[in-house]
Parts: sequence; structure tokens; C-alpha cells
Amino acid sequence: MTEDGEDGPLHHSCEAPGKGDSIANDSSKLKTSIVDVKSTNGHKDDHRLRNTGEGISPYQPRPPLLPRLSKSSKSISLEETVRTRRLRNSQESLSDPAETGSSTDSLKEDETIVAPSGFVLQGTAAVRNERDPSARPHSAVPTGSPAFRDRGSSLSDYERRPRSQATKVRLSPVQPTGPLPALEKSFASATLRAANRIDRDCLDYAMPAREKLGERLHRNLSDSRLLENMGSDSASVNSMRSTYSVLSPIRPQDMRNRSFMEGSVLGSGALLGAEELDRLFPDRRVGIYIATWNMQGEKGLPVNLDDLLLPTDSEFAQDFYVIGVQEGCPDRREWETRLQESLGPYYVMLYAASHGVLYLTVFVRRDLIWFCSEAEHATVTTRIISQIKTKGAVGIAFTFFGTSFLFVTSHFTSGDAKVYERILDYNKIIEALALPKGLPDTNPYRSTPSDVTTRFDQVFWFGDFNFRLDKDRSEVEAIMSSTVGGDMSPLLEHDQLSKEMKEGSIFKGFQEASIHFLPTYKFDIGCDVYDTTSKQRTPSYTDRILFRSRQANDIKTLMYTSCSNIKTSDHRPVIGVFQVKLRPGRDK
Repeated sequence: MTEDGEDGPLHHSCEAPGKGDSIANDSSKLKTSIVDVKSTNGHKDDHRLRNTGEGISPYQPRPPLLPRLSKSSKSISLEETVRTRRLRNSQESLSDPAETGSSTDSLKEDETIVAPSGFVLQGTAAVRNERDPSARPHSAVPTGSPAFRDRGSSLSDYERRPRSQATKVRLSPVQPTGPLPALEKSFASATLRAANRIDRDCLDYAMPAREKLGERLHRNLSDSRLLENMGSDSASVNSMRSTYSVLSPIRPQDMRNRSFMEGSVLGSGALLGAEELDRLFPDRRVGIYIATWNMQGEKGLPVNLDDLLLPTDSEFAQDFYVIGVQEGCPDRREWETRLQESLGPYYVMLYAASHGVLYLTVFVRRDLIWFCSEAEHATVTTRIISQIKTKGAVGIAFTFFGTSFLFVTSHFTSGDAKVYERILDYNKIIEALALPKGLPDTNPYRSTPSDVTTRFDQVFWFGDFNFRLDKDRSEVEAIMSSTVGGDMSPLLEHDQLSKEMKEGSIFKGFQEASIHFLPTYKFDIGCDVYDTTSKQRTPSYTDRILFRSRQANDIKTLMYTSCSNIKTSDHRPVIGVFQVKLRPGRDK
């Protein structure tokens, strides 16, 4: 290396392997200076070379060092280099599509431009030969080092390169403040356990090989005939695994293959037809639970309604729950909420209606609501002043498959001697109860305009009829004490309602199951003692459940009793469980 004067240019000469005698030529003397800011082609070539790593040899000699600059020129060159480097980085990030470094990389590279030893570090790739754009940049890092080859790597790779202690920040590891809780061996998440459970009825989705062999698969879905032709593929298995429900998976194609809006009584595929009815009810009988209770208008409801709706002597819950209330609590919504709470999510409220303090609510099993028609209701008041709605009736009607139902709860006139007034109440109700409204009459030939109960297949009428025992209290108590094995026939001989029904003056065509429970009226609240007030009312069977049907033997009584555990009223609730004959219907 030679100097040609104080202000003369600096010339460097070096030998490059593989160049032959041409190296000795004067043109081999290279003139180097700080790279012009606008010349970026060389840098792009250099960047491409670094990314690919081609042409790099660990035996290539180290490039010559830069000459020491004067103090004045050194400070100017450093400042100019920093400025030009930042400008060039911003230009390259916009123009070079192959640039993968982030803005953080450019800032970090600006931190180390000139090493104390006088070398230009790798991060400043600013020194380049003006005459030979393809010349490699001078670096203090050996050309074969991994850091040089990984020049275009991501930020995470860049941070893994060894750097000076001043620019590398290390965070101290976080240590727990105390001992970690022990993990139980039986640790499991209830949410994950439910989410990953597969219904056993759907395991056949994962066996397409059995379909190919022609073996018939049985699935517990809505239509057994349709499911025989259902395909089983990997798509359905993936769909089944992706759902968060443990219910049987349903594919849209299966739903497209079935139209429930077509069919007839005898036709196949009808939603309300015989085939669907036999699938759900092989004996064509549905279970109905009926409860009636005069609540005496008490604000406080019983703590638990399970004794009213879910008696312990019943093996299974029923398909329908119908609850009629007289002199109901002031908050009807609270009453219905308590009923739903007791029945739980297996049942939904099909319909609810009221007439003053008369409440009537119908619950149905959730999976049977598809086979119910739209419900209708009507009310009748038996008071002279119609605004007073303490006595009267409320009825709810609907069809289930092809069978029409009517449920009526009523409160007749009270008083021991007012039998005739109660008969008038009954006659007014059967004439004025305007049902059905839009429901079709399943058998119009047996219907009469003057009696609503003749316009439905199955009718249940229950409530506080207020019929009494025509006997002195002392004699009634003596008969009750002498009864054996629940035989209440000696008491019923004096029952006003039984006498009037035998004479045909009230509830024509209705029946009542055998009574084997004590009179349900009138008790002292909170105990099993009959009225101890000054009136000393005679115990009576005021709360009853009656039924009638168009066809003989369609209704079978399974239970008819009183609920003696609920003592918040002067009446005891009366409950009945029935099996009712069903007939197929027509889809409309």
C-alpha cells in the first residue's frame, strides 16, 4: 500500500486467486471510497449473494483494512455514513421485494457501524467498490461464518447472533414466589369430557366398510326408513367430531331427503302418520299427568314442588304435564317459573292461559313438541259481574298426532247447599267455551254446538267443583275413622257430585276414577287437622279430576290420589296419571 501525497487518492492492490497474469496490470489497483447513497445495485447483488451463500469460500483472503482517516474527516464520514445508511434502508425496504428484514433490523444494524479496531462491521455494508459493483463488501466477520450467510434471515434468527454486551438485553428468569400446587392424578376437565364424548348411537358413522358389505345400519334418529339409505363417509365423521354437542349428529343432506309437509293418514312418510306414531308409541298410548290445586291465594309458594309433580311412587315421568290452579298466587310468572324449574330441561311449556286467578299450564316432553299442533285457549266467567274473575273456567285445546285434546280447569260456586248454582256454572261453561277456533274437528259427526266437550276426542276437566258431603261433620269423621284399606265408598254415598252425575244433570259422559284418599277440604294451614274454626266445615271432596272420550276405553287411569305433603293451603292438591289412546293424523 502506497500513498501518493497528502491529498491524493488511496490505492489498494491485492491478488485474487484464479485471475492469472492479468492481476499485475495497473487496472488491478482499486480505488475505494464511501459508497454513493444513490447507488444501490451493488448492495442488492451483495444481499442476494448473502442469502444464497454461493461463492463463499473459507479460504478467501481477508480484504485489506480501511485507511485511518483524520479526526475531522472521520467524524464527518461517520455522520454521513449513518445518514446515508438510514436513507438507503428506507429506499430498499420499498423497492426490494426480496427484503425480509424488519425496521427493527435496520435500527439494530445502525447501532454498530464502525468497530473500535477500525473494521466496518457486517451491519454497515456501506463500503463498496465503485468500479466493480459485484465486489464483496469488506467485513470484519469471516466470510464463511454462519452470521454472514444468514444475512437475510428473520428477526428471531438475527437476535440469536452473538453481539456485543452493550446491545444484548437479557431478562432475568421469572421464579415462582411459592411452591406450585400438586396436580392430581385424576385431574380432568368436565367441559372437555362432555365436548369429546361421542354418542353411542352415532358410532356407526365411522364404519363405512360395513355399508359396502351391504350390512344394514341402525341409527336412533327421527326416521328409520330414511337412515337405511344414508351414506357414511369421512366428512360426516369429521363433522361429528367438530361439534360441541353430545347429541346425535344430523347432516343437511339427510334433512333434505325428508319432507314432513307431505303425506296422509295411510301414506308413508307422514309426520303425523301411523308409521311415525308406531315408532314413538308402539302401543299408541301417551302418558298424561294432571294436577289440580286451590292455592287459597297464598303469596308464599311451597319450598319444593317435587311432591306435586314428581311423586316418588311413580316409576317414570309422563309425556304431558297439565296443571290447573284455582285462587292462584298473585305472581303467575313466578308460578310458571317454579313449575318449569321442577320439571327441568326435559320439558317445555306448550301453552299457558289464565282467567283472573285461574291458571292452566301445559308442559310437553321436548322431543314431542314437533307432533303437537298450535294450541288454543278460551275462558268463561260464571259471575254475574264479568269483571270479577274468581269463578269460571279456562280451557286449552290442541291436537297430538291425530287426536284432539281439551283440558279445562274451573272453580264453581261455593256453599254447602248451592248444588243448583254449581250445575248452572257447568252448563254455562260447556255452552260458552269457544273451542276449537282454528283446529280441525277430528269427528264432526259426533260434535254438538251446545257442548264443547263433544268436539274433542279426549277431554279432561278438573278443578275445585265445590261439591260437598251431605252429612254432619261428626258423622263424616266417624265414617273416616272406620274406613279400612282406603275404601271411601261409605263417604262417597253422601257426595253431591257423585249423586248428580248418576242422575245425568252434570258432566254427562264423564267418568271418575275410584277415590281412595281422604277428603281434600278443609284443612288448617300447615297441618293435617280439618277445620277448627268457628264454622267447623264438613270435610269434603271438592277437588276432582274427570275425563271423557269419544271412543270407549281410550283413557286408562294409572293413579288418582291427593298430595298430603303440601300444606300451604286449606286444600290438598289432587293428582292423576292417565294413559290415553292415540290415533294417526294427517299432515296439513
